[in-house]
Amino acid sequence: MSIPFFKGTSLMKIKSLLELKRIVDKLKKKGKKVVFTNGCFDILHPGHIYYLKEAKKRGDIFILGLNSDSSVRKLKGSGRPLIPERERAEILSNFEFIDYIFIFHEETPERAIREISPDILVKGGDYRKKEVVGRKFVEEKGGKVIIIPFLKGYSTTKLIEKIKKIGKN
Repeated sequence: MSIPFFKGTSLMKIKSLLELKRIVDKLKKKGKKVVFTNGCFDILHPGHIYYLKEAKKRGDIFILGLNSDSSVRKLKGSGRPLIPERERAEILSNFEFIDYIFIFHEETPERAIREISPDILVKGGDYRKKEVVGRKFVEEKGGKVIIIPFLKGYSTTKLIEKIKKIGKN
């Protein structure tokens, strides 16, 4: 189901991995630097916005791999996601700093990273560089892995805990 107020060009940002591979190949031939990150982005908060804006600053084209509902459940448990994948993709597609979005169903974006072959792979401050999925592949291709520090005070998990506490009162 498509959200009625999300129309037009923002939805054109949502692509399949195959479509994205073709787009990226063309962009790289034009000398564009491709940045990639991934995540669940179930409940957006200022920490996410900061992280995504910082990722975009690292290159010309910013691609977001969005965990599918089944992928989120595998990672976060049966109560997640709170917002379905299509709605999360539609919300994120409206941010001007995100150029393309695709939904992946695996637990990790390893296959997608190999297909897209980004110049820059970005993850948030909860990761150490050596833990980043796809790091070895990107670095072997001459790319970089960048860890963007957390914006203190923001966490989806803490937000959900806060909501649960309010619900108990």
